Amino acid sequence: MSSLTESRSVTGRQGGRRMPRLFGEVGPALPAFLLIVFFFVAPVVALLLRSVLEPVPGLQNYETLLGSATYIGVFANTFIVSTVVTAAALAIGFPVAWALVVMPMTWSRIVFAILILSMWTNLLARTYAWMVLLQRTGLINKMLMAVGLTDEPLTLVNNLTGVTIGMTYIMLPFVILPLYGVISNIDKAVLRAAALCGANRWQALTRVLLPLAAPGMAAGGLMVFVMSLGYFVTPALLGGTSNMMLAELIAQLVQSLTDWGLGSAAAFVLLLSTLVLYGLMLKFFGTSRLGGQ
Repeated sequence: MSSLTESRSVTGRQGGRRMPRLFGEVGPALPAFLLIVFFFVAPVVALLLRSVLEPVPGLQNYETLLGSATYIGVFANTFIVSTVVTAAALAIGFPVAWALVVMPMTWSRIVFAILILSMWTNLLARTYAWMVLLQRTGLINKMLMAVGLTDEPLTLVNNLTGVTIGMTYIMLPFVILPLYGVISNIDKAVLRAAALCGANRWQALTRVLLPLAAPGMAAGGLMVFVMSLGYFVTPALLGGTSNMMLAELIAQLVQSLTDWGLGSAAAFVLLLSTLVLYGLMLKFFGTSRLGGQ
């Protein structure tokens, strides 16, 4: 009887020590967890509830979004532009990242300073600058006409072409920086070994460098695509109302039409698309490879 009492008292003491120790391990992360719940989980739940409860309970908001040709066109514009911007940013960003790795340190620092300065410049100012450059009397049209590539000014604003150009410029640093981190960690001896084994420059690029840089390309491409899906300022200024994207539609539904139910449904569809894409990336690359490790 005494041994049973002693064992219970020992177990109680161990449990009492285990609980404070567990709380001590979780305690430092508790404020961050509460912030995530308060600023992310709770708004998303409220968004979902409004999408199925307003104006009346049901899925009529989703039926309207997915059954209207106008809204389907907005979704198509959003995903097409995001895909083209991602592909263009990767095509331009990869050579720049490689050049940053192989160029002398002085020039590399200068180019890095330009990239960081472009990121720090106000987004609205950069977008207005592209509006000036792309207009019919802008510098780009004048240069195209001067070299004889076109006989008359091209329409480069108030359409998806202007949106794609402006967003590609804005998204480039988000591709170059992850790619630079991955490429700079690649051992240059691997490329020399490929050359010694008889690989030409194209084979070394496609069979050695690109596969090793794939995690950085995936991380940069995912970041650019997700940001492009929800971008608002640049499409609103360079695209116009006839080429609306999803973020503009949500803003119009909420601010102008005060249709919180339909706007919440559109926002939740955008969030769900982003999560699905992120899940696919995690499946193929994993968290460590997406981080470039």
